[in-house]
Amino acid sequence: MDVGEFVDLITRSPSYRGQVVHAERIPAKEAVYRDLEPSCSVEIAGALERAGISKLYSHQADAVRAARNGANVVIVTSTASGKTLCYNLPVMEELHDNPRSRALYMFPTKALAQDQLRKLCNYNLSFVHAATYDGDTPKRERPFVKNNANIILTNPDMLHFGILPYHTSWAEFFRNLRYVVIDEIHTYRGVFGAHVANILRRLRRVCRYYGSDPRFIAASATVRDAGDLFAELTGLDAVVIDNDGAPSGEKLFLFWNPPVIDKTGERRSANSEAVALLTRLLESQIRTIVFTKARKTAELILRYAKTALREQHSVAAEKVMSYRAGYTPAERRMIERRLFDGELLGVTSTTALEVGIDIGGLDAVIMTGYPGSVAATWQQVGRAGRGGRRSLAVLVALDNPVDQFLMRRPGYFFSEHHERVIVDHANPYVMAEHLVCAAYELPITNEELDCLFGDRAWEVMAVLEEIGEVGFRGKWFWLGSDYPAARVNIRSTSPESFDIVAINGKGVLLGTVDGGNAFETVHPGAIYLHGGESYVVTKLDISSRVAYVEQSEVNYYTTPGTRTRVEIREQVESRSLGIAEVAFGDVTVTSRVTHFWRKRLYSDRVIEKVNLDLPESELATESIWIVISEALTDLIIGRGFDLAGTIHAIEHAAIGVMPLFALCDRQDIGGVSHHSHPDTGGRATVFIYDGHAGGIGLSRAAYENISELLAVTLETLRDCPCEDGCPSCVQSPKCGNNNEPLDKSGAFFVLEEILRPNVAECPT
Repeated sequence: MDVGEFVDLITRSPSYRGQVVHAERIPAKEAVYRDLEPSCSVEIAGALERAGISKLYSHQADAVRAARNGANVVIVTSTASGKTLCYNLPVMEELHDNPRSRALYMFPTKALAQDQLRKLCNYNLSFVHAATYDGDTPKRERPFVKNNANIILTNPDMLHFGILPYHTSWAEFFRNLRYVVIDEIHTYRGVFGAHVANILRRLRRVCRYYGSDPRFIAASATVRDAGDLFAELTGLDAVVIDNDGAPSGEKLFLFWNPPVIDKTGERRSANSEAVALLTRLLESQIRTIVFTKARKTAELILRYAKTALREQHSVAAEKVMSYRAGYTPAERRMIERRLFDGELLGVTSTTALEVGIDIGGLDAVIMTGYPGSVAATWQQVGRAGRGGRRSLAVLVALDNPVDQFLMRRPGYFFSEHHERVIVDHANPYVMAEHLVCAAYELPITNEELDCLFGDRAWEVMAVLEEIGEVGFRGKWFWLGSDYPAARVNIRSTSPESFDIVAINGKGVLLGTVDGGNAFETVHPGAIYLHGGESYVVTKLDISSRVAYVEQSEVNYYTTPGTRTRVEIREQVESRSLGIAEVAFGDVTVTSRVTHFWRKRLYSDRVIEKVNLDLPESELATESIWIVISEALTDLIIGRGFDLAGTIHAIEHAAIGVMPLFALCDRQDIGGVSHHSHPDTGGRATVFIYDGHAGGIGLSRAAYENISELLAVTLETLRDCPCEDGCPSCVQSPKCGNNNEPLDKSGAFFVLEEILRPNVAECPT
């Protein structure tokens, strides 16, 4: 069945309740080709011909030409537009012309590296010797790979702790390194991006030590300011190639909002809607992928879909699988192969299949919840319709501010508005860890501090010298005796993590949690989810940094209650905001988890409140704060609004829509509202801060876009049909005060007053 016929079928069915709130038809696009002058060598041209490539798209030819001219390049085109050839072709030409040359490819996931290795091998070129070097590479094979491969495919983690610290054994490789490829650069954001930016600076100085100066080629999904992102990650300028010449088939993109099921405004589960869509698509023999935000959700949707299909005696029940982190490499390769070969009709997946692994021709994509960014959404949408076929994409909304805003304002999504990818390589906590690693690898010169790490590195190095990590004798030397890279978690700014150990699983290590989040996540009595199973935290050993958990099937979940205060250390910038004021600067956030609530699954009813006795934790970070003037405060009270509930609602709603402005997760952002803050002259103040030590650039982005951020917040409150506040507007799932007090009407009034001169500019 054609996807257009399928949409007609479901919108005419008796169970349809107007869920399609917007349908966008994206027309097919013809290819734009461009000749490459001079043309490739006969051997390379023959390999391309065997792969079905006889002509280059315009962006491919432009990228190769820029690389040939010695430029660094970043390619920003759509999914399945052939970005891989943009870097493979210059690398193959270099290896053909100079047999001693080497190339390093960095991918965010092992699966993507494996997929790209397969493509390189399929060219069957005698002078290309490619191999992966990551955690899945057997130790006995690593020396052979190191000494014989001229293209090494790896990931940031292995480059950080498995290659750079051992650079002396890689001397021949680094001496002849001519290209560094960074694929999917839009995934390197926030804390992870800050770590990767410092790793790449360490890579550049090691290359310089061995006398090489490789060119960098990066590929990305469509993001805003790709050149700036490249510069922040690498410290280098690049030519941006964004003239997408690839063809594409027609795409039908549906915004699907689950129907309201009761008077409170609560909507039917997005998971249930996704299951219903998936089963009908599979019954219609339409090959489909369902993206979810969590492993457990991927497994639940698979289980429910299989059950429904088996009840209907459908053969499709045995042709759908899940794909997520946690599977063995062999299991992942098997699922990828079955998808590529067409043995599977459907798959449920986390973002593990979002990036460019070639899984063959799919016809439909279901996204269970907004993926968090315009770029990620188009990445997922691009998994269907390869080869110019007509395809279907369905975004099933969750009941939260961002998803519901987009359901009411689809034009905002389709307006070519893309979020900024926020990366701050100069985060002092992240930089300190990598300066220590760099000093371990090679003594650091003052010139390297300036040109590679920047001005803030001097301040950080002074602190490292004071605490005895480094010493200066003409150069900066590592003074320790351990292996510093081993203690750096490149997915976090927290210096230490807690291990999570299952006591009824023979002491199996289930995972780790950042030290900064441990008290909220694995406090005694907390429910911890892993691999679709629930565990109860029976003991938290703070001195040993271990949380002991026991598997248990329970009918409740837990949320922590916290007491948080913010102290302003330094105000860096400020400006007026109507009859309020907004400022940006450095703050210290002190919080204590004082209790937790046990809440009934599905109903969210509070079963019990349990007190805790845990120490305070401190977070030095960056924040914006909105200061309510005394005149506006008098208006709030005079109109009968709850002052504390009003600013609390503004805090929640603004944090809820932050992912529309910067590539981030809601968990990356924290907030506090105070009806009379001592650091702002006793005035009512709303703080929105980065949830990672040192800050990762999110609050600065909020400061730079404060008028637009508050305008979207106002629109979210205005358009939400609830009366007193709900998860779609002002209620937060991570609120430490159990969403009390909240005054939606007061928040709406205040935002209107603040934005009165700009209300007409709210996005539509």
